Amino acid sequence: MQPVLIVGAGPTGLVLALWLARLGVGVRLIDKADGPGSTSRAFAVHARTLEFYEQIGIAEPVIAAGDRMQVLNIHIGRKPYARVPFGNFGVGLSAYPFILMLPQDEHERILGEQLSRQGVEVEWRTELVDFSDEDDRVRTQLKRQDGAPQTCEAAFLCGCDGAHSLVREQLGAGFPGGTYDEIFYVVDVEAAGALANHEVHFALTKNDFCGVFPLHRNNRLRLIGVVPQEAQSRPHLAYDDVAPQVMRTVDLTVERLNWFSTYHVHHRIAGAFRRGRVFLLGDAAHIHSPAGGQGMNTGIGDAVNLAWKLADVLQGHAPDGLLNTYDAERRRVAERIVKTTDRIFAFQVARYPGRRLVRTGFFSLWPWLMRLPPFQRLMFRTMSQIVLNYRATSLSEGHAGRVQGGDRLPWVEVADGTPNFSLLRSLRWQVHVYGHAPAVIRSICRDHALPA
Repeated sequence: MQPVLIVGAGPTGLVLALWLARLGVGVRLIDKADGPGSTSRAFAVHARTLEFYEQIGIAEPVIAAGDRMQVLNIHIGRKPYARVPFGNFGVGLSAYPFILMLPQDEHERILGEQLSRQGVEVEWRTELVDFSDEDDRVRTQLKRQDGAPQTCEAAFLCGCDGAHSLVREQLGAGFPGGTYDEIFYVVDVEAAGALANHEVHFALTKNDFCGVFPLHRNNRLRLIGVVPQEAQSRPHLAYDDVAPQVMRTVDLTVERLNWFSTYHVHHRIAGAFRRGRVFLLGDAAHIHSPAGGQGMNTGIGDAVNLAWKLADVLQGHAPDGLLNTYDAERRRVAERIVKTTDRIFAFQVARYPGRRLVRTGFFSLWPWLMRLPPFQRLMFRTMSQIVLNYRATSLSEGHAGRVQGGDRLPWVEVADGTPNFSLLRSLRWQVHVYGHAPAVIRSICRDHALPA
């Protein structure tokens, strides 16, 4: 019997498999796709994700493959309006005080290579057809690439199979929420012009907007915006339907179209993240607007939260009840992010004159605000996800000054200049004391074989 079967080899499924493999848990990772994705919408990798990656030794190759976001340029009516500095705006809060720009397909390639080094290969063209939770195991029916059926038994099943999750559907968890009216486009192009300068741009006109994001390859750009209202009812949308709007909004000449896609933006949270031996993670559990680039990073956070709990239960270090904390902790995170991103998204795409005026005013103040250290820290804490916590949940209690049980461990450099996070690479339970360690703490650590 397989300890853990993971359905879906996107970033969430790959990180879950990586983390479990590092913890010594056997995994099987399947995906019905023909192979790794070659297109993607997600490309912001935030500090909390990189901190997780440092723990399993893959932060360096991920950073090397991407670009650090240095500035956000705001344009209104095709004219430069504001230049918002980012750079290392989280200095002193994390070893990774920046936003990393890395296309999801490249990101997945690196994760897949790292997983292969752990001896785990993604089984492509392998589809989950059905499953049943049989108290002490999950029995699944799979369809292999040759069409042959296969039965697989696993101690736990993890659905990382995206917004249209079969695992969630068969679990009957529901997916309440809503959908924005607008249809959005995402296009990968090779282009020339003032905005093809390897910086991030956000361009606005009276009724339209377009985000321009540099990719880590030559003069390729990712463009994201709203399909014009007059085109939204057309049955088969193509780049030609949005090209006039792109030309009105940004100073770019598209020289080559690599791919084009459209999508709706939803805000939904599954009714349960765990039922019995089955779990939902990433887009299968929650989806929301792309504002702030939170989606992929939130799914990766789900994977890390669940991985160590599954490992402790499977290896006999904790009772099954520990797994209930996954739903309690990650649901709170999902609810907070959905609420926050909805507000930001509505602010970004608002067509009402009053909101547009407020938005323009904020953009004019933003560069000045980003020069103020308190505002910089607020922006970094929020975007990077280091502010997210599990306070007042069943595993968290007590406090030491402003640090409370359930908080992310604050990042500091100790006396010899070593970051305290470097000690987390062992993936072992450990006790940190900042200051004098009382005798009772030393005794507890000895009795429980805990590194102090």
